[in-house]
Amino acid sequence: MNPLLQKIPGPDTLRGMSRSELKQVAKHLRQFLIETLSQTGGHLSSGLGTVELSVALHAVFHTPEDRLIWDVGHQAYPHKVLTGRGAQFPTLRQKDGLSGFLKREESPYDAFGAGHSSTSISAGLGMAVGSALDNTHRQVVAIIGDGAMTAGLAYEALNNGGVLDADLLVVLNDNEMSISPNVGAVSQYLTRLLSNPVYNTVREGAGQALSLLPPLRELAKKAEEGVKGLVSPGLLFEEMGFNYYGPIDGHDLDTLIPTLENLRKIRGPRLLHVITKKGKGYAPAEKDPCTYHGVTPFDRDSGAMRKSSTVSYTKIFGDWLCDKAGKESKLVAITPAMREGSGLVRYEQLYPERYFDVGIAEQHAVTFAGGLACEGFHPVVAIYSTFLQRAYDQLLHDVAIQNLPVLFAVDRAGLVGADGATHQGAFDLAYARCIPNLVIMAPKDAQEMREMLNTGYAYPGPAIVRYPRGAAAGGIGDADLQRQIPIGKAEILREGKRLAILAFGTRAEAALQAGRELDATVVNMRFVKPLDHALLDRLAVDHEAFLTVEEGVRMGGAGSAVAEYLLDQGQRPLLKILGLPDQFIEHGEASLWLAELGLDADGIRRAGEELLARLAGNGCGA
Repeated sequence: MNPLLQKIPGPDTLRGMSRSELKQVAKHLRQFLIETLSQTGGHLSSGLGTVELSVALHAVFHTPEDRLIWDVGHQAYPHKVLTGRGAQFPTLRQKDGLSGFLKREESPYDAFGAGHSSTSISAGLGMAVGSALDNTHRQVVAIIGDGAMTAGLAYEALNNGGVLDADLLVVLNDNEMSISPNVGAVSQYLTRLLSNPVYNTVREGAGQALSLLPPLRELAKKAEEGVKGLVSPGLLFEEMGFNYYGPIDGHDLDTLIPTLENLRKIRGPRLLHVITKKGKGYAPAEKDPCTYHGVTPFDRDSGAMRKSSTVSYTKIFGDWLCDKAGKESKLVAITPAMREGSGLVRYEQLYPERYFDVGIAEQHAVTFAGGLACEGFHPVVAIYSTFLQRAYDQLLHDVAIQNLPVLFAVDRAGLVGADGATHQGAFDLAYARCIPNLVIMAPKDAQEMREMLNTGYAYPGPAIVRYPRGAAAGGIGDADLQRQIPIGKAEILREGKRLAILAFGTRAEAALQAGRELDATVVNMRFVKPLDHALLDRLAVDHEAFLTVEEGVRMGGAGSAVAEYLLDQGQRPLLKILGLPDQFIEHGEASLWLAELGLDADGIRRAGEELLARLAGNGCGA
């Protein structure tokens, strides 16, 4: 770390620094982030855009007593460094290392844990109300990115905050430059003026005086709104009960600090609009902030990132989608702000009129798909497992109950590695398989992935194909790219004796390795719903033990479905369910977690040996 950064054990040090010293801190902090993330990977562009904002907030507010609630966590890397975690940054997103998101247990400065977006205003409002009830009068600041303002939750919180008249400051970090003409000396002067306590006292006093003359008061209010509409875009927030200030340059400490100091003295709901540049200070990230939003290790000088030579499940989906759209004029693709992550870049270029990015609005994405399905279209919703959780009611109520033909391409299912607990795709099998009308598939490799997408698209109701992050095993043959799989039909990979290993999804190859050593039958189940009941009936006749394997939570997952069926049929085989435990799995390389949780080939073999030993102990033979 730079010597200047080493001298900052926490934000208290910033509060004793001059403005020129704070500018040096910001300069070296940005260099430190670029250098460190070039080696570790992580979320680069967002953090580079909030360097000065982070310095200013910690210099003005008395954290951690005052609460800073950062939305998502992508923009909070500078905050982490300034709160005593710079020395840990080389461990970022690694197992047992520093989280890439916000975690209350990691630091008292992380006031609220965050991984999904648009939660900061709601959480901040709760804290502000809690402070008022306790009569502590602490400051509460919610920092939310403009992308996160596309989520309904943010507006629900604003709507409630204005009514409650809570003492809450919302900082809207706008990095899209959509209103850049308002950023300049005049706008900044007006913002400093509007945030000045003297001005606000006069404005409140004038309002009280005019209350005695209702017609004049209404006229004055209309005049003020008219003038504000000329110099700022904040009328929406004003109508929701928040006093609006801005926009100001989020990289100018000479403007940021005095504005925040003024706003710290004002009470009630208020919103500061700052303009920042995503990727600020690193030319490749400024030029292409989307690509450098989340980076693998890269060369600092050229910006070139390390690329994998393997084909990912995400790319297989994107290629399938483009091919299918060329044959199916009713296919439409929908994503909640995950174009790159879900593999939709080429599709958008080829079929822009049938591509819909709805923003960070997962609930809307699913119901929007339902509406399209009602009009004869066949929507494909590309969404991460962890984000589909946010649209659970819509999946159930708006799509499944009506049995609408919507295909859900559920990416990042299972363990996701560096993103950790907030992004693990651990729960989709458990929360989805209890929904009627829904078909759920999990491919073992690349070829099967494509066949399942064909199957799900042809199915006349809602279907899920869930697949993991990362490289896909095998390749895709050219014989029949339109091949489908019979609904509910499993595949026997190996015939064995006594023990049947039932694998769901990409754990099939590890199960096969273990099965060879155990001389066990190994089945690629393929369908979580419906199960292949005929095969289970046959296996129950000539196998004494079952071992199910899935990369999802054990409670209520695919293994539970197998157990439920066998019990319903009066079968009582020895059965063990391997899956994720009843805990949130933290960040770290997925292969390390799979080994620790017993879901790799060795772990499956050990579980199989345990079952066979129990059979022997029960007198069932060697």
